[in-house]
Amino acid sequence: MSGINQVLEKDKLPEFGLVCITTSDAVRFRTVTRKRLLQLSEIEQETVLRELYTDNLKRLDKAIDFCSVNHIKLYRMTSALFPFADTDLGEAVLQSMIEELRKTGDRALSLGIRLVLHPDQFVVLSSDKLSVVENSIKILATHALILDMLGQPRSPQALMNIHGGKSDRTSQLKSVIRDLPESIRSRLTFENDEYAYSSSEILEVCLDTGVPMVFDAHHHVIHEHLETYDDPSVPEMLAAARTTWSVPEWQLVHISNGREFFADPRHSDLITEMPNCYYQAPWIEVEAKFKELAIEKLRAEWLSANVPQFSNVSEGAFDKPSLLNTNNLENPPRPTVNRNLPFC
Repeated sequence: MSGINQVLEKDKLPEFGLVCITTSDAVRFRTVTRKRLLQLSEIEQETVLRELYTDNLKRLDKAIDFCSVNHIKLYRMTSALFPFADTDLGEAVLQSMIEELRKTGDRALSLGIRLVLHPDQFVVLSSDKLSVVENSIKILATHALILDMLGQPRSPQALMNIHGGKSDRTSQLKSVIRDLPESIRSRLTFENDEYAYSSSEILEVCLDTGVPMVFDAHHHVIHEHLETYDDPSVPEMLAAARTTWSVPEWQLVHISNGREFFADPRHSDLITEMPNCYYQAPWIEVEAKFKELAIEKLRAEWLSANVPQFSNVSEGAFDKPSLLNTNNLENPPRPTVNRNLPFC
């Protein structure tokens, strides 16, 4: 039985994922610059990091609350949740907070909210520089430690998603992956990108290493110079990516739209175009500028419009709290957004 049939037979509608912060001030996090931190004495650095980590953990709790209230079942944590946690001092501060971290992680699990990560662009396992690879593994090890402290499973259910990095280095990539510590490898996923690694290239890496593939339809159409998400290669790659997941129901995909034109790599405010095949995707991470508004619009327009193709969907499947507090989804409110604000 195929993964797609499993989804349809269970009447399982796709779940949307919130990326890091909200358009409103409901979910926000603090940080500190390296320059400022290094100006302080070691005792002062510890004080700053402890206060920052404590505050950001409370903010993570608020993010979990936001997702729970709004029936969002996947949350991508910011990769900068605990700045400088990859240093001895930062790790020591985290270790002293292990009970609080575990309570937060356990609460996410009890609420059925899937926590995932997307480490930053400095993680390049395919680099030809050993120092870059070593630093990348160190960053991943820190993220894995945080997930462990949060009590999250060592599986792709609590994934750490990265890109292939330097192009034409698949052999290097595969070699590094095979030697990764279990805490990293058990959670690692790879995503196709717009330029360096096509969907088929990342699929090959994933199949050879046993690492799940996160399919991004927008990256795919840009790389392949396609004019529509409904090109036959999109559902083909979605299905192929699913074969890399040992538990097909955990498969995660990404969606974004171009800001000014279809193949624009810059993300649009909302999602107005979706691949038809994404109705068979169990989990969809929504990469749009107006994050929670984009999820609401997709629920109200894209998802609800196609309920008939899922037999026996229970009543109230779309009775979810409004994130917009408006019924006018044709022209949703357009808050002021800093376009330079990172996704994470």
